[in-house]
Amino acid sequence: MFSKILIANRGEIAVRIARTAKAMGVQTVAVCSAVDVNALHTHVCDQSVMIGGASPAESYLNAQRIVEVALTTGAEAIHPGYGFLSENAEFAELCEAEGIKFIGPSSKVIRAMGLKSSAKTIVEKAGVPLLPGFHGADQSDEVLVAEASRIGFPLLIKASAGGGGKGMRVVDRLGDFMTALTGARREAKNSFNNDHVLLERYIKAPRHIEVQIFADQQGNYVHLFERDCSLQRRYQKVIEEAPAPAISEEIRRSLGETAIAVAKAAGYEGAGTVEFIMDESQHFYFMEMNTRLQVEHPVTEMITGQDLVEWQLRVAAGEVLPKQQKDIKLKGHAVESRVYAENPARDFLPVAGRIEYLQERKGADSDVRIDSGVQVGDEVGVYYDPMISKIICWGETRQAALNKLNVALSAYHLAGIQTNTNFLRALISVPDFSEAEQQPQNLNTGLINRHIKSLSKSQELISVTAVALFLAYELRGMFDDQLESDPSSDPYSPWRHMDGWRLNRDASRVFRLICGDQTYEVLLSLCLNKIQFVFDGAEYELNSVGYNSNQIQVKVSGKSAEGFVFEGESGVTIFCEGQTTVISRSQLDLYVEEESGNLLIAPLPGYVRQILVAVGDSVQKEQALVIVEAMKMEHTILSPKSGTVVEIFYSEGDQVLEGVELLALEEDQ
Repeated sequence: MFSKILIANRGEIAVRIARTAKAMGVQTVAVCSAVDVNALHTHVCDQSVMIGGASPAESYLNAQRIVEVALTTGAEAIHPGYGFLSENAEFAELCEAEGIKFIGPSSKVIRAMGLKSSAKTIVEKAGVPLLPGFHGADQSDEVLVAEASRIGFPLLIKASAGGGGKGMRVVDRLGDFMTALTGARREAKNSFNNDHVLLERYIKAPRHIEVQIFADQQGNYVHLFERDCSLQRRYQKVIEEAPAPAISEEIRRSLGETAIAVAKAAGYEGAGTVEFIMDESQHFYFMEMNTRLQVEHPVTEMITGQDLVEWQLRVAAGEVLPKQQKDIKLKGHAVESRVYAENPARDFLPVAGRIEYLQERKGADSDVRIDSGVQVGDEVGVYYDPMISKIICWGETRQAALNKLNVALSAYHLAGIQTNTNFLRALISVPDFSEAEQQPQNLNTGLINRHIKSLSKSQELISVTAVALFLAYELRGMFDDQLESDPSSDPYSPWRHMDGWRLNRDASRVFRLICGDQTYEVLLSLCLNKIQFVFDGAEYELNSVGYNSNQIQVKVSGKSAEGFVFEGESGVTIFCEGQTTVISRSQLDLYVEEESGNLLIAPLPGYVRQILVAVGDSVQKEQALVIVEAMKMEHTILSPKSGTVVEIFYSEGDQVLEGVELLALEEDQ
């Protein structure tokens, strides 16, 4: 076994790898960028070395620098995690040349299977079913247009390298093909330094099924059952589970055997994932092979009782697989939710900011696991993927696992930046998902889009309980101020009473509360022995209020409720009834200002990747104007109306903050 390894990654996966390595007695070396020097993964490893600037190209994608650090620190192997250099054949080749073990398959296998086009060629020869498509070497515009016409629409343009939804575009008609192709190539080049794409027939509502496989250096192959990863937005997964619900044992066996056939055809070594598209008839087709550990690997660990990172280290060190196929048993059900710094109500745009408060879980339930890469004080910036943690729950049954996940999400308290936890709780309660064992035809990659309106609407609502807790929090401050300003110790002094009596001032106050994009007015009245408030046209009474630090108990019109309130620079965050509600007293409109009608605003912090217009250009409503890149994804800013570009405030490559004016339009009269 290795005595020391270097972890060429960051965030929760670096922390997770370090945890297993420590348990095995293996020392770890962390690498970090200039903005990650105090990140959590640098503290959990035995050593930490800063390797470059904030951008991935300067740090986590700097293969030569990472290998240099491995050599100078005495690391015998490098674990790439996922993303960054994990599927980079040149990086694996560099490790091999320097005598450092790359914890994963050989550079030859990565090159063959990491590129979706060559992978399809290999598995096609092995008799694995494929969707109609094109994965040839000729990448000329003419050939791709001709192949698109042959395949038919809708079709999917997909980056041949990498994953995570980067470099993917769905095209519904030939007239949109070149625009989509240009965007996919650019994003693929930026994310993977490879703009090669493939085309395939797009199935609108498939299930996304993948199989975890493992192989050692002695030629042994096993699978560890399948996962269902159908709940996706922006082509990225948000909920994964194992095993896949409503899959017969016959299909489960066929999936496993086909995945092993793919691994054998590639001459694979280490951990890998074979991904399939499954239609309503449960016919499945090879999609791609990920030559690395997957984000969702914990659900497989939970149902098999195996540590896949430990398996990776043992196989890389030359040991045989810890178990044979007959010894790998499936027990229970596991579900994973990815916690992202993003705004679901705004098309899941990533958000940036500082984590001001974090309470992940109370208690030590072994069936609930949280893989986290952040801590209080961390800045979630624009340079990296916005995923900050994963919550994984196991149960004897699927429903038991979902119930535990609901509780765990309710107990996940983070303030300072917006997360998708409210959205995740709403999502797992949608019958199309929660009842998938009984109605599997409704579980597919189109599920989120089908329910996005109702799910988004639920994120914008503010509950009466949250308002009551906010008022109770404000009242405590008001009362504390009164007591502190009253030097009298006379218990009969009128200044000691909090019954609403005022001298030359009203006994009521109007609060204007901002929650998301909504503004609410709340009228608070302090009467004799009574506190009332009017919210959303209805009148409520605060019968009693109790404080235990920031844990507040209230009774609203006879109904008891309790919650935790945290106030920071981002506003007042209220955790109650399983929901996270952020309330502030001011608002920055991130869209076009309705009054002036001529300002285009950046919806998130990032970089200006491309400006598609010039001053004086006439533009049409919903025409693409600017492309902003943030957190490894491109975001196209569309014109809100027809008009003329009168001024452009930034240049390509400039960094922009959320809410800044990108350009000015003069609306057509």
